[in-house]
Amino acid sequence: MKLAVVVQRYGANISGGAELHARYVAERLVRHADVRVLTTCARDYVTWRNELPAGADTVNGVAIERFPVTQERDDADFGKRSTQVFTRQHSLHDELEWLESEGPVSPALIERVTANPDEFDFVVVFSARYYHAYHTARGVPLRTVLVPTAERDPALGLGLFGPVFRGVRAIMYHSYEERALIQAVSSNEQVPGVIVGVGSEIPQVVEPARVRKKFGLDGPYVIYVGRIDVNKGCMELFDFFIRYVDGHPHPPSLMLIGTPVLDIPSHPRIRHLGFVDDQDKFDAIAGAAALIMPSYYESLSMVALEAWALGTPVIANARCDVLLGQCLRSNSGLYYTNDSEFAGVLDRLLEDPSLAETLGRNGREFFERNYSWPVIERKYLDMFAELSSNPPMHRMEGRPGWLSRRQRTMRPAAEVVDRLPSGPVIDTPASRGAIA
Repeated sequence: MKLAVVVQRYGANISGGAELHARYVAERLVRHADVRVLTTCARDYVTWRNELPAGADTVNGVAIERFPVTQERDDADFGKRSTQVFTRQHSLHDELEWLESEGPVSPALIERVTANPDEFDFVVVFSARYYHAYHTARGVPLRTVLVPTAERDPALGLGLFGPVFRGVRAIMYHSYEERALIQAVSSNEQVPGVIVGVGSEIPQVVEPARVRKKFGLDGPYVIYVGRIDVNKGCMELFDFFIRYVDGHPHPPSLMLIGTPVLDIPSHPRIRHLGFVDDQDKFDAIAGAAALIMPSYYESLSMVALEAWALGTPVIANARCDVLLGQCLRSNSGLYYTNDSEFAGVLDRLLEDPSLAETLGRNGREFFERNYSWPVIERKYLDMFAELSSNPPMHRMEGRPGWLSRRQRTMRPAAEVVDRLPSGPVIDTPASRGAIA
């Protein structure tokens, strides 16, 4: 079997959630198939600037082909077009212009994927909202297995994505909430799909004492791992945590791992460890009283799964349906919606070691049952086998003509998303102890 993995960025040192997910999947599938990654020369997801050399490369035994991006993202133009399609009535042409403005625009990448449609048995495409994913799915729909990594954000309400969700060969969903959202916005129940998520490279041995000594960590601490960004809920996290510290005589510290794109408060109880290697990250998570996930929008959360694999409880923003659903299905996390609830769940975990131990044990079991690599690999291989054995029962819809694409009849995308059902999905195989 010959597979292509198509993703916006790819490299050993590129740690974005979808990109890391794509690398992990490629490195696992190469054990079972001939895998080739097709990607861009971009390293940075904001500018899409060409920083990596075009042409062939190999990362961890996986063959790669990189193609240049023809234009960097113009933030002002992208912001203007986002306002247009998210908040106003608009046309499909406006959405396509938004897609190009978002990038990464790489016609050479699309030509490589679509020029010989029969070269690959399947093309595994990450992530739905980007230029490369849309045009790959449109170009080779009967080969495309889409990994949407979709969140509950306004982009999901754009009309251009509905035909893609209804027309690809299959979809590998991150979570039950992601599937519910995509099915609600696109009515794509006829497309084969499975909840698969992603595994992680969890070390066999972790040493919290080692990382405490290395970074001088004293006393209990909670940890945040990821991009330190307003869009990840970090500003609210800082606000809630500082209020909590001010009201407690012996509070924990907040450790931060990741790249900051906002100013981190100067506070004696907030410590930024920067970008650390995987062993330090896992050791630090294993030694934490809890991992805090303040994000409003996630399609899964690899770091939450890693925390559970290490037996560390999670404290999650309950306004994120996916995080709330994962906490409820796993019975290994607590959650909050405001500062008083944040303080309450943090107090409960710190003051009740038996509760923390139970949540951690539940997290390990949840991870092994649903997100260990043998489970993930088997879901991909079973899907490829099913698709190879059964002809498609659906087709990609044709794109409207020139005039129709310019008629401003499409609702604001944010309004579309606001009207979608919300809340966690509780009654699932995962919640009943079966393979999800």
